[in-house]
This record gives sequence, C-alpha cells and structure tokens, in this order.
Amino acid sequence: MKLQKMLILLAVIFFLTALETHAQTSGKFYEDMSRSERLAFVREQARRIAREISGKEYAFTSDFEVDIQKAVTQYAQRVGKSNDRDLRLVLERGQAQAAKLSAAFRARNVSPLIGLYIPWVESEYLNIPSPNPMGAIGMFQFLPKTGEHFGLSAQDLLDIDKSADAAARYIAQNVETFKEDPMKEALALLAYNRGEQRLTRDLKVLVNDQNRQCSICALTADRSKLDETFSSENVFYVPRFFAAAIIGENPQVFGLQTQPLSSN
Repeated sequence: MKLQKMLILLAVIFFLTALETHAQTSGKFYEDMSRSERLAFVREQARRIAREISGKEYAFTSDFEVDIQKAVTQYAQRVGKSNDRDLRLVLERGQAQAAKLSAAFRARNVSPLIGLYIPWVESEYLNIPSPNPMGAIGMFQFLPKTGEHFGLSAQDLLDIDKSADAAARYIAQNVETFKEDPMKEALALLAYNRGEQRLTRDLKVLVNDQNRQCSICALTADRSKLDETFSSENVFYVPRFFAAAIIGENPQVFGLQTQPLSSN
C-alpha cells in the first residue's frame, strides 16, 4: 500500500514538473522567450508541422532547427512594422486566400499546409503581375516555362485557382520523384524552388548512408559545396517554409490576433 502511494506521488510530481516546463513557453509571447525557450518552441512546432505534412516524424538535426528558428525570428521582427512589410498584412492576405488554397491542395492529395505556406514564402500572398528578374509572376511565382509544363497560359499564371492547382500538381510530382527519401515532402518543397533535376544532382553529391535520415539537413549543412544559387537562395527556402507555417499556425504566440490559417 505504501509503495502504491509512493508511486502515485511520484507520478503526480512528474506530471506537475512536465506541466510547469510546458507552461514556461506556452504562456509566453515569442519575443519574451529566452533563446533556449525559442529553440524549444521551434523544435516542437517544426516537428508538428512535419508530421502534418508527411504523416511521420522528421529527424531534423539541431543545426537545421537553428536555421528554422533564425527564419522565425526574422519574420517575427516584422510584426507591427509601420510599412507594407508588417507581418499582420501578410496574415490578413493569407486569411483571405486560405480556404481556396487548402482546397486546391487537398484535391490533389497534398497536405493543405503546403498549399497555405508556399505562397507565403513565394510572394507573401501577393498576386504579383510584374515578372521578377527570373521572369516569375503570380502568387505562386511560376516561371512561364514551368507554368506551360502544367498547362498554364501566361494569363493563367495570375489566376490564383489555376496556379494553386498547378502548384499542387508540381508538389505531388516532386513527392513522387523523391519517394524513396524519408523527407520526400521537404525535398518536394526544395525542388519547387531549386528544380528537381538540380536537386537530384545535389543529393547524389552530398547525401550518403550516414546522413540520409535528414537529407535536407545534409544539403543545408554542406551548402558551400553546392553552387552559388543554392548557397545564397535555395538553402533558405525550406527553413522559411517551416518558419512561415510555425507563425501562421501559432499567430497569437507572435502577438497576432487572428486564428491559424489552417482553421479557414
């Protein structure tokens, strides 16, 4: 009987300790968290996002989680800025498009979260009519050649419904291309920005049996061994995606008085 009471007491103490640890970050705004609390929050949320887009656990390295945390902080610093970079405006635009974006990706059996946060990273939900230096336009920033591959005319690139469907098909195609990789969804995202042929070449150069469990981490860690485009641009794409999803799914932690984008 005494042993049973002692076990119950130990269980209660363990529960209260775990609850207190959780409360140390769950009740705080991101800006009020210490560096270690921010990393713990980002680690937990990044793995949750990964489970939602893939249905399994991702074996992120600590260094890759730091890259995500840096991207989260960069975005968070824009909350309340008195210009058009204010992150509150990004969330407002995202809320207006969330339902149709989610539906387009769900219809192609791709996680709605991918559909919600690719256009955040690409355009911050602006349907950009003027080509960027590479020639990409629209909310999903398709190059005309890529759009044509998915049946989009030049006008269609500015049609959000059609471009969302094409983006969903592109991601589904990339997931199939990298289906043997434990992180095929993350690679599908990177290929959206990098191109599947170049990414396939990158994987052959840098990924081996020792680092295969987190191929995206291996590419990021050895970015200097790849070309300038990768090290200056592509390397940030997946961390920014996860950062956007963390903020968009936890807006109140960042002082944003709105619901998660996925709730639309």
